[in-house]
Amino acid sequence: MNKSHFYDFLRKIPKAEIHLHAEATIGRSTVKRLLVRSGNPDAVTVESLYQFNTLKGFLTSFLFVQGLIKELADLDHMFEDAATYLRENNIVYAELFFSPTGLIKKGLKFSDMIDVIQQTITRVEKRDKLTIKLIIDVSRMFGVENAHTNLELTLKHKTPMVIGVGLGGDEEFGPALTFEDVFQVARSKGLHVVAHAGEVVGPQSIWDALLKLQVQRIGHGLSATQDPKLVAYLAEHQIPIEICLTSNLITQKYVTKAEQHPVRQLFDQGVLTVINTDDPSFFNVSLIDEFWTLHTKLNFTMDEIKQLVINGFKASFLSDAKKTAYIKQVEKAWLAASEK
Repeated sequence: MNKSHFYDFLRKIPKAEIHLHAEATIGRSTVKRLLVRSGNPDAVTVESLYQFNTLKGFLTSFLFVQGLIKELADLDHMFEDAATYLRENNIVYAELFFSPTGLIKKGLKFSDMIDVIQQTITRVEKRDKLTIKLIIDVSRMFGVENAHTNLELTLKHKTPMVIGVGLGGDEEFGPALTFEDVFQVARSKGLHVVAHAGEVVGPQSIWDALLKLQVQRIGHGLSATQDPKLVAYLAEHQIPIEICLTSNLITQKYVTKAEQHPVRQLFDQGVLTVINTDDPSFFNVSLIDEFWTLHTKLNFTMDEIKQLVINGFKASFLSDAKKTAYIKQVEKAWLAASEK
């Protein structure tokens, strides 16, 4: 299948994306506008913000762009940009990470942020016929005390839109096990829990996330293949690994070309692998782009691509009934597209 046909085909298929940072869906035109508003005191250009080749370099740019968001109205623009990305990829269900810490430090109230985001998402869902849920990032970057604060705010202003908490940021900066108490409380209050692990640190980071934090999904999970027992555990328990291929290639910790990526090995060994973009605006990548790379660089067949699309819904925090309904939609759309 040539590239044009592949993209046309995949656009017809409803998809889910469950490892996606809301701040990293901000369009570059929006970033340019925010830079102009800020006065651009350091002569930062939009282009320079998207030039990096390490995780630390990316996080520096990510935090800078996040720092441009200063008003509640900016959140409306951010989630409208997210909606544009979802529409373009026919993503009908998404779980987005949202990081409130920087905005709280600027004086914005968590409750006001949630209200604005809720209004925007409600409008987007009705207009675009899709569903968006939030996972609050209790980032390693700001320490355990801040993570507790974010969790307390999440619980105080509980809404069906917010379904869980996630541990993001640089693993080397904050080991998962130090956040054990935060995640214990989150689980006890009925929140879903996920963590970035095995992105730039070895398999022990993944074990800690699984056994200490008792997370339900692992973000990235690259280093899992260094430990055969861990891969077997993930496969046996069907713990989803949120694969972010292009993200890993750009940050260059474990892989520098697509053919090296362990997604093929994990998939073949029965691990529930799910394909995501992580930070599409920063990495200039779409979910369909990721599937094309898998197809052309890692020899995923169309049947396997279909299974990966289905895995996106299977690994989500949707109810079993809704998962089944979405998977039926995928099957129907796939059959219809195949017959043309």
